[in-house]
Amino acid sequence: MVVTRRLTRRNVVRGAAAVVAAALARPSLAQATARVAVIGGGFGGTACARALRRLDPKIQVTLIEPNRTFTACPLSNEVIAGLRELPAQQFSYDKVAADGIVVAAQAATKVDAEARTVGLADGSTLSYDRLVLAPGIEMRFDALSGYDEAASAKMPHAWTAGEQTLLLRRQLEAMDDGGVVVIAVPAAPLRCPPAPYERASLIAHYLKAKKPRSKILVLDAKDNYSQQKLFEHAWAELYPGVIERIALSQGGRVTAVNPATKEIVTDFGNYTAAVANVIPPQRAGRIAAIAGVADRTGWCPMDPVTFASKLVPNIHVIGDAAIAGGIPKSASAAAAQGRACAAAIVAALAGKPPETPRLDGACYNTVAPGYAFSLKGIYQPKDDLYAEAEVTTSPVEASREVRQREADEALSWFNTITGDAFG
Repeated sequence: MVVTRRLTRRNVVRGAAAVVAAALARPSLAQATARVAVIGGGFGGTACARALRRLDPKIQVTLIEPNRTFTACPLSNEVIAGLRELPAQQFSYDKVAADGIVVAAQAATKVDAEARTVGLADGSTLSYDRLVLAPGIEMRFDALSGYDEAASAKMPHAWTAGEQTLLLRRQLEAMDDGGVVVIAVPAAPLRCPPAPYERASLIAHYLKAKKPRSKILVLDAKDNYSQQKLFEHAWAELYPGVIERIALSQGGRVTAVNPATKEIVTDFGNYTAAVANVIPPQRAGRIAAIAGVADRTGWCPMDPVTFASKLVPNIHVIGDAAIAGGIPKSASAAAAQGRACAAAIVAALAGKPPETPRLDGACYNTVAPGYAFSLKGIYQPKDDLYAEAEVTTSPVEASREVRQREADEALSWFNTITGDAFG
């Protein structure tokens, strides 16, 4: 006889609390169930947790994530430009919990690698046999003079989707026609390398329709960037004279900001913005440093076959936080790493050698409604990092029909990746 009951948020929370309590104590040696804890409920962490349950339902999987709602970064630039609303970016963990995964709505505050425990914000302790860190990124508020977390309330980075996304949108809406929007872009590595240029494109679309006398200035700490020719071709076609980019060699690296005056200082000049979108340098999410898996760069070296940390045993690192070579820091790459990491853990727990991963990734960039292009790749381990095995980029010269088809593909891709993670 199978007994079913309606799954409600209250049932999920009660069930999760009960299983977390049971998981806090180490099982006896007579118990065969392995315990895998995953910290971080983004695309990488949820992909890993769900793949673990799918590959071996006997594994006790706990997903540690303080936010009860996940807000996706892909397509969030469309929210900034008024083409999409924020609720379309938001997803609950109800379906994840329904898979039999314990969703612990707590922040991880401590990792004891020797004892194999994770300390949670409420003071409880969770034991594990294997730990997966998928902490994403955090802003390096100490890296840019004058820019700290308080400054981001006046000069939003909007690099984590949510309130910052809406803040930047509101500032654009309140700006007088003729105002200058300045986007400060950091040097690599950063989450989703082409996203600043997609953002410039979609803000240009908004300005063209709502504030036609306004301009965009991109101050860039790099000379070259992903899909550059595609962006430049689109800007010339769609937004001539609207977007100006000052590259590193032209003095575009931002060195300091003044939130009170919205002044931005570069190597060769100062600029005053009506709206300042300051994207600071980044590093792995804070728990990576607490766990000891981040090196001096602020990122996490890991084995590309097993995703095992090179610094701490029995911990795996996936997603944006990892030093992964040629594979970009993107939602698609994080999800692919999560699935491959799960397979490696299941193999290790069974005493089997891991298979060499072959990860696929896709990056879509929308520069106007119905106008997008993409980069798609296959990545494999090589020389202790990931390298491109196959890469396909949209042609620079393409018809509007092709651009429309890729815009449709971008939305389909988003629905698929969010459905796989949260649906």
